[in-house]
Amino acid sequence: MAVEGGMKCVKFLLYVLLLAFCAFAVGLIAVGIGAQLVLNQTITPGATPGSLLPVVIIAVGAFLFLVAFVGCCGACKENYCLMITFAIFLSLIMLVEVAAAIAGYVFRDKVISEFNKDFRQQMQNYPQNNHTASILDSMQEDFKCCGAANYTDWEKILTVTKRVPDSCCVNVTQGCGINFNVKDIHTEGCVEKIGGWLRSKVLVVAAAALGIAFVEVLGIVFACCLVKSIRSGYEVM
Repeated sequence: MAVEGGMKCVKFLLYVLLLAFCAFAVGLIAVGIGAQLVLNQTITPGATPGSLLPVVIIAVGAFLFLVAFVGCCGACKENYCLMITFAIFLSLIMLVEVAAAIAGYVFRDKVISEFNKDFRQQMQNYPQNNHTASILDSMQEDFKCCGAANYTDWEKILTVTKRVPDSCCVNVTQGCGINFNVKDIHTEGCVEKIGGWLRSKVLVVAAAALGIAFVEVLGIVFACCLVKSIRSGYEVM
């Protein structure tokens, strides 16, 4: 039995929200993949709170897309079981997103701590590992920084006196880091610069998750209204 009256409006609004959920899901997957790629370049892979957060974001995004599809089928066919399933799963996703947002805020400093430790470890491998050297050079050029705390960290790594990687130079040229003048290099450390950038991204993701959770509450309310209407129709029949 087709819904009537005000429930048609609710059904239409639910369709709009389902489209929004699909867009949110794709956005979450893209953000999660982007965060994972960044963390892979800045933090040694491992089962830590900071490194697991992108995996949770990707999983939630994929599950949200699947749940939105179930909701779309349920609303289209006005199927009671599908709509109940949609409302339950959407509630679970909302709880996971809120938990992920809280975890992202709580562990934001943990991410910086991990980055500091791994950056210094990669600095030790700089002279022997070309891949590591390429990653560090890229980060120092992109973020206009030098060393972990500051440029003097390289004195303990490079055997040549008064030398930093060429990527520390304001104007990068071959050999510019040898016998450098301080005013010609970036003196600020990368941990503070990149760490601040990572912290801001974690907070943006956390805020976005809370915003999506608010919209999902509306989806749950509309789904419950539609379920009630469908059930009433079954009772009349």
